[in-house]
Amino acid sequence: MASGTQTLKNYINNEYVAAQGEGTLELQSPVTEEIIAISPISNEADVNAAVAAAKEAFKTWRRTTPSERQACLLKLADALEEHGREIAEIQSRETGQLIAMVESEECGVGADQLRFFAGAARVLSGLSQGEYMEGHTSSIRREPIGVIGQVTPWNYPMMMAIWKLGPALAAGNTVVIKPSDTTPSSTLKFVELIGEIFPKGVVNVVLGDASTGATLVAHPDVAMVAITGSVPAGRAVGKSAGENLKRSHLELGGKAPVVVFEDADLQAAAEGIAAAGFFNGGQDCTAATRVLVQDSVQEEFTKLLVAEAEKLRPGAPDDEDAFYGALNNARHFAKVTEILENLPDYATIATGGKRVGDKGFFLAPTIITGLKQSDRPIQEESFGPILTVQPFADADQALEYSNDVSYGLASSVWTNNHKIAERFSRELEFGCVWINCHIPLVGEMPHGGFKDSGYGKDLSMFGFEEYTRIKHVMSAH
Repeated sequence: MASGTQTLKNYINNEYVAAQGEGTLELQSPVTEEIIAISPISNEADVNAAVAAAKEAFKTWRRTTPSERQACLLKLADALEEHGREIAEIQSRETGQLIAMVESEECGVGADQLRFFAGAARVLSGLSQGEYMEGHTSSIRREPIGVIGQVTPWNYPMMMAIWKLGPALAAGNTVVIKPSDTTPSSTLKFVELIGEIFPKGVVNVVLGDASTGATLVAHPDVAMVAITGSVPAGRAVGKSAGENLKRSHLELGGKAPVVVFEDADLQAAAEGIAAAGFFNGGQDCTAATRVLVQDSVQEEFTKLLVAEAEKLRPGAPDDEDAFYGALNNARHFAKVTEILENLPDYATIATGGKRVGDKGFFLAPTIITGLKQSDRPIQEESFGPILTVQPFADADQALEYSNDVSYGLASSVWTNNHKIAERFSRELEFGCVWINCHIPLVGEMPHGGFKDSGYGKDLSMFGFEEYTRIKHVMSAH
């Protein structure tokens, strides 16, 4: 361990608290591979303390008016913008992401999303009060649920914290959040800002590994759990929540098909797909991953896509010319490179497929051709800078290939044919369908998938409503 390595603490009741758990985790820089911090593995006592703080805070926070919650969230959005560069630098040390990207795409966009939820707090809708039975008046109350347990991932630590905390707080809930074991520090800084604005105990942070998350999810005083993570983690959370009859919200993996028809603007498609596939090093559950190209233009389009990929490269967090940073951690880097090392003989790496440099977890933009629909790189999420290219004969086959995976999060279709676009928007079994674009998100629209990609929506009023419960009140007269 390097001299002076920072030791992290939990954040409970608006102050940093040393964890009671005796285990620790070493946080490794994805860029230098040096140990940069030590994080505790919080135990049951730590989780109990955080949940107790949130439970106590809920007694008063639940009674705040929408306008009071809005005011807090608007102040938080301003604070996030003010500290955006600082948070981006903190986060990039642990993620290897480009500092400029984090500042703009997570902090800047995140501030806008907080402002959306601040407004949403004041516009909850429901059935109008009225007489639906003679002599009785019915009304609907939307109420906060209680203490929310949230688990966030390492690929976008700030963005995912905002997606989880924004709607939960706007609805009047309190929260215990466990960030990823490899990237906790930006969440800690963000919650520190929350502590300067929100009442004591409204948001609390426990650090740790999967065991900490499991303890949080199973806690009897946690009324709802929300996770962004892998399918196995989601299954475990869903099982635990089901056994305890608590609500769960699962945003899991993806394997997005990108369908390119012969009538599309091929150059524009190549540029857009390369950017959507390699953004954040492909460490994005909505990333373009499976490129399906009509066979009549497959050769031409593949050349265009390779040319666009070769314009992009990974680099250090402060590299202004890089398109993405390092892969997040050694375990994940090994997983992605193992996929490339075990391709079938009939597959071809059209570009990339290699580590960049001899230090840090950098991987070149990679395009693979020749794979079959049943092959692992087609069916399983790689979560790295890897695109596969497959030909299709017609729309029916394109739909068959697109939907023939266990995931159902994101997809896109590239065509100038309105009928094809409409058909694919209807028949693609994915929670988001982009037409002639891929990966843009806005706070007003929902994000979430089907099948193994989980259930529940982030962002939008749909995401906000998930953090409320509905009560029917009937009065006789």
